Amino acid sequence: MSILVVTEHRAGTWNRLSFEALAAAQKLAKELDVPVDAVAIGSGIDSLAAELTQYPIRTPIVIDDPVLSDYTPDAYAAALEQLIKAENPRIVVFPHTYQVRDFAPKLAARFLTSVVSDVVDLKSSPSGPVYVRQLFQGKLNADVHASGEPQFVSVQAGAFRAANRDATATNPVRKFPVQIDPATVRSKPEQPFREAQRSVDLGAADIIVAVGRGIKEKDNLPIVEELAQQLGAEIAASRPICDNGWLPMERQVGSSGQTVAPKIYFAIGISGAIQHLVGMKGSRTIVAINKDESAPIFEAADYGIVGDLFEIVPALTEEIRKTKA
Repeated sequence: MSILVVTEHRAGTWNRLSFEALAAAQKLAKELDVPVDAVAIGSGIDSLAAELTQYPIRTPIVIDDPVLSDYTPDAYAAALEQLIKAENPRIVVFPHTYQVRDFAPKLAARFLTSVVSDVVDLKSSPSGPVYVRQLFQGKLNADVHASGEPQFVSVQAGAFRAANRDATATNPVRKFPVQIDPATVRSKPEQPFREAQRSVDLGAADIIVAVGRGIKEKDNLPIVEELAQQLGAEIAASRPICDNGWLPMERQVGSSGQTVAPKIYFAIGISGAIQHLVGMKGSRTIVAINKDESAPIFEAADYGIVGDLFEIVPALTEEIRKTKA
């Protein structure tokens, strides 16, 4: 028995959510005392598959077939069905992406089960893993118990910090041959779905300085923008700031904005509504600055500063400037 991670890539580049899914699988594996395998799917992807050997995975698997050169739900479901029947994993973990949402239900139906989607946390219980999902835009958490095996689970972006490479990993790639009749692939590949073009991808930022309604008015934004400049950070915002047009909507973090997981996240003048926390809770280190000591943001913060942001932020910016001089 094992846990199987289904990775995702496009145009020769990994989707970073693949390694967040791997981190979730590692957490499950530790609780269940089972190994983790991972599979890459496509055609001519030997170099990508080789990268999987750099992660703490028992068996990096590659399914390489011309029929899989372009993504189609029929071909992916058929390929993974053959692999799962051969490997018999206990749990199959996916990143929660548009592509997974397209084919994973089809795949799960072939095993007469469903997908526990958009999981944000994992718990253990005597009866097996408990998958935590959020309801009503994060206002409620639901504990979900899945029955039968294999169990299919997709992991929400930013819910788990991406797994780290392991320099000592030496497990070789194993190729898994599949038999897919091209005639059974009913859909024809078209241009992949693309979200609205953004001038900035906050999800790729290492440092983010986010501002909330505590900034009071648009004319005060330069205070936090200067801090972001000194840190080499991207500027972001909670929804009220973007709704007011003070920053473009592409800078919004939260359930109706971008989901981020930077190394450092500064939450300045942000109260910490659940809709915002959903988008940034995967940050490695959270620094909150707020004058309200009971603000919910402090419950999520690693470091909290209670005080007036108009005094604290300029002082912090000046200290950072001195260290760079």
